[in-house]
Amino acid sequence: MPYEWTEKSDCAAPRRLTLWPHRSLPRRGFAAFILGTFALITIPLYPLLGTVVLWGILPFMLLAVAGIWWALERSYHEARLREVLTIDPVHIRLQRTEASGATREWDCNSYWAKVNMHPTGGPVAHYLTLKGKGREVEIGAFLSEDERKTLYGELTDALRLARGA
Repeated sequence: MPYEWTEKSDCAAPRRLTLWPHRSLPRRGFAAFILGTFALITIPLYPLLGTVVLWGILPFMLLAVAGIWWALERSYHEARLREVLTIDPVHIRLQRTEASGATREWDCNSYWAKVNMHPTGGPVAHYLTLKGKGREVEIGAFLSEDERKTLYGELTDALRLARGA
């Protein structure tokens, strides 16, 4: 799963949850995919070698490979997004670092914080939010539906443990 809890050493120690978007294609696979795409896209060009038609089609094929490269690079850039949730007996704090480096924070007293799951009506199915201090913030919107369902249970348990209930 594209999130991880720190190990809990004792009840008073804060727990930390780090979330990140899933990356199914590692950098090494990225290079192989671009090379494979380039090799396969040139196959239809072999019969055109030595003709004028080759020079008419080649720029468009190279543009297609460049477009795929650009889209995958953009995806890697967007995947630098991180969310860090810290839960201790007194406070809960969510820090979201965007791909651009901008940071947004939300904090609340752990006793008043509440985890909500909205099965419908949100931007994604089983939308997960934290509510407290008069504000409701999303968490893990980039996770899959099953991952959000699992995370909901884990967050509920973590908050209950932090409160000492």
